[in-house]
Amino acid sequence: MEMEFEYQEGYIRSSRGVQLFTCRLLPSDSSSPRALVFLCHGYGMECSGFMRECGIRLARAGYAVFGIDYEGHGRSAGSRCYIKKFENIVNDCQDFFKSVCAEEDYRYKGRFLYGESMGGAVALLLHKKEPLFYHGAVLVAPMCKISEKLKPHPVVVNILTGLEGLIPKWKIVPTKDVIDSAFKDPLKREKIRNNKLIYQDKPRLKTALEILRTSMRVEESLKQVTLPFVVLHGDGDKVTDPEISKALYDRASSEDKTMKMYPGMWHALTAETGETDENVAVVFADIIAWLDEHTAEGTLLVEPLHETFNVGIEKLPSPPPTTEKQSHRFYLCGFK
Repeated sequence: MEMEFEYQEGYIRSSRGVQLFTCRLLPSDSSSPRALVFLCHGYGMECSGFMRECGIRLARAGYAVFGIDYEGHGRSAGSRCYIKKFENIVNDCQDFFKSVCAEEDYRYKGRFLYGESMGGAVALLLHKKEPLFYHGAVLVAPMCKISEKLKPHPVVVNILTGLEGLIPKWKIVPTKDVIDSAFKDPLKREKIRNNKLIYQDKPRLKTALEILRTSMRVEESLKQVTLPFVVLHGDGDKVTDPEISKALYDRASSEDKTMKMYPGMWHALTAETGETDENVAVVFADIIAWLDEHTAEGTLLVEPLHETFNVGIEKLPSPPPTTEKQSHRFYLCGFK
């Protein structure tokens, strides 16, 4: 039996005038999804390829899924993986996500954030901007605290800060190969390396400092987290320390919070290019079960956006939507 989903992609022009790539994966009955799920991808990643498998699984579970490539990431405009101001990422996501919520078919649907790694920080900052707007969050190995083992010495930070105004885009920040650290199977790592939309060079100076400052800012405000969430982490993660998720779970003020720790799993919990198919299936089963529980009939109170709502973004001409029919037995990473 084939299960259908609909994939659409397009571009918007942000309120700052930047052209950004967006995509959506919709269940067969796209006008009546269980809820809306908004993807916040990680550093250097993108939505249409790397996170496509995630979108497919959620769409097949009945959720309407929406993604956006941050400025400089994936298929969006901008210097490759250059983050001039982290708040720009948060604002662009918020504008696009709210524009979706204002669409007629979706105005009364529940709204959930889905953040992976650095996208976890984006999701938490979106929640901080409007604490009551989203109904919950799925946070996969989120970047919401700097591990004590990884914090740079203050002297190093001061030196780099002194240089950021002179050489903000220079790729001079030394770092280990994140792909080797995040993806367990050497053969599957090559699939990631072959995705040219994924940034695989050294971090730029300004980008590294913005990520550091954002992590510290999020860590300082963990107690302000009040929305329902599930945080998922592999205890073998070498990219974001599992203690980060434990800190989020312990400090958050949310009355409804869940933590899932997976023995032996690494950073890329939901990527078939990261863990085994069996492990990925376990993680997604937990994610979908949590979403199903929080979208059950009568559990959500949705305050719709006013029909005249406008965030100042412009939809650009895009190719017509395509409907893909795939057999669960034969698809790999969303492609036939």
